Amino acid sequence: MNGRRVYFTDGTSECFYTAVFDAYKDENAYITSERSLQLSLGETHVYVEADGEKVARVLNKLKRLDARTVYDVECVLRHRAVDGAQTAFLYIRELVKTGRSVRGKLSTSTVRKMMEYRGQVCNEVHRLKGFLRFSETVDGVLYAPCSPDHDDIDLLAAHFIARLNQPFAIHDVWREKALLYNGRECVMVPVGEAELVQSDREQVFSALWKKYYKTVNIPARKNLRTQRNFMPVRYWEFLTEEP
Repeated sequence: MNGRRVYFTDGTSECFYTAVFDAYKDENAYITSERSLQLSLGETHVYVEADGEKVARVLNKLKRLDARTVYDVECVLRHRAVDGAQTAFLYIRELVKTGRSVRGKLSTSTVRKMMEYRGQVCNEVHRLKGFLRFSETVDGVLYAPCSPDHDDIDLLAAHFIARLNQPFAIHDVWREKALLYNGRECVMVPVGEAELVQSDREQVFSALWKKYYKTVNIPARKNLRTQRNFMPVRYWEFLTEEP
């Protein structure tokens, strides 16, 4: 679209909300974190830097209109779709224009896409809470590799901090990043290949779990179709047991 102004963010929520503030009155605005996006003839770019005051003003507005929007946006910003940030931006515009919650206006394409993206990310986060397999290392850290469809492992932090009573690392192998918890705080760090050395206790429990799985399995009743419905194949690579 000629004349479009593209607002490039660094991928963080703070930068996105700053871009929302700056671009709100720009009818041709497009917000993205894809720095590799090729501009068309006539388009211009703006590189956005996070501004705490602007972020606070946008968040306060959203919370007044529909507090759940903040979490919805957090989910959609992590969606693998290249238009995730723009979808969230257009949704915020619709919300502010209406002046109240719009999540039920599914006849509106922007709302429908927003809810679709949100649902896909939330469903994956829910699955990861049950499908992640942690292994204890010799250092006493629980390590879980995964390769999710969306960039959402940080949304698992609160759940596993409350559930686990020791440091852990959730490694997004495909994106080469990890969520690390040291017992006090969580951080996201870049991580390439990880060399895992299991503790003696972990080796014993892993062997027991595999033996238990094989014991309760009845080959004559194996139903791969049902198994794949409950445990999608893309998660099998990181399971301790063998489906």
